Amino acid sequence: MTFDPNADIRSDNVRRAGGGSSGGGFPRGPRRGRVAIPMTGGGIGITLVVFVLAATGVIPASVLDSLLGAGSATGSGYEQPVQPHTRGGALTECRTGADANRNDDCLVQATVESADGLWSRIAPAAGIKFREPQTVIFSRQVATACGNATSATGPFYCPADSTIYIDTSFYRELQARFGSSSGQLAKSYVVAHEYGHHIQNLQGAMRGINRRSTGPQSDAVRLELQADCYAGVWARHAASTPGPGNSAPLLKPLTKKDVQDALSAAAAVGDDHIQKDVAGGQVQPESWTHGSSQQRQRWFITGYNSGEIRTCDTFSADRV
Repeated sequence: MTFDPNADIRSDNVRRAGGGSSGGGFPRGPRRGRVAIPMTGGGIGITLVVFVLAATGVIPASVLDSLLGAGSATGSGYEQPVQPHTRGGALTECRTGADANRNDDCLVQATVESADGLWSRIAPAAGIKFREPQTVIFSRQVATACGNATSATGPFYCPADSTIYIDTSFYRELQARFGSSSGQLAKSYVVAHEYGHHIQNLQGAMRGINRRSTGPQSDAVRLELQADCYAGVWARHAASTPGPGNSAPLLKPLTKKDVQDALSAAAAVGDDHIQKDVAGGQVQPESWTHGSSQQRQRWFITGYNSGEIRTCDTFSADRV
């Protein structure tokens, strides 16, 4: 995957967290044994938080409530969004597609800009009152309207402030620990998945789900798989969606290798892979909250092959 080197990727809804490079000055949380859990709308990186618990098959309901946004504004998230607690500045180094091709922070910004362009076009046709999310790039720790989070949480979406939070050091871990490809679309898939949670928030999909259920067919898993499907919808249209001001698309056409990179990332964050291959435990489907590697890949491809929102209705499917 390559961004058009000449594309304008400047953004007014992506910024870096304030407080310097430490994102607030707190030390990085430990990766194993202890967890720091914000109340969020779900996300790829939440697996980083719970994989030790998932390996044992024990995930307390209170943890699941936190992961799925209990106690936060999990309605539409549109009418009265809460502003993030974080203050920071624009990514002034991220101006063109060439910057996105060599800098992961700029890749995040360019992916968000591309997703803004797509979803602003297709969401209203699906009855979704669209509003762009905010995106905050942080390092080590960040304060959000859903609570404090550390890099150990991984990328996540907070419905209470309609904001995607990403520490791009996660990309190194995704490859080194979880075994994902290092390809650019593997990285953009992470952003597109979190953006998918924002679309769910606007739809109201986070209301009324059973936050305490776990397992391959649970509401928690269906929520994550729908976000994977929405990531696939974005990937399908990314190279044909006009850029800001109806300019040329930000991305060049995807290759088969690009799609394989995204599928590699989807497999890397599957519950079964994390339980067995990453944590060294037993695969225990009854504890799943995000879905197996196969499920995640299948729903990404469903969105990618169809390019249509309607094919991503995981909540109506008999089985996912």
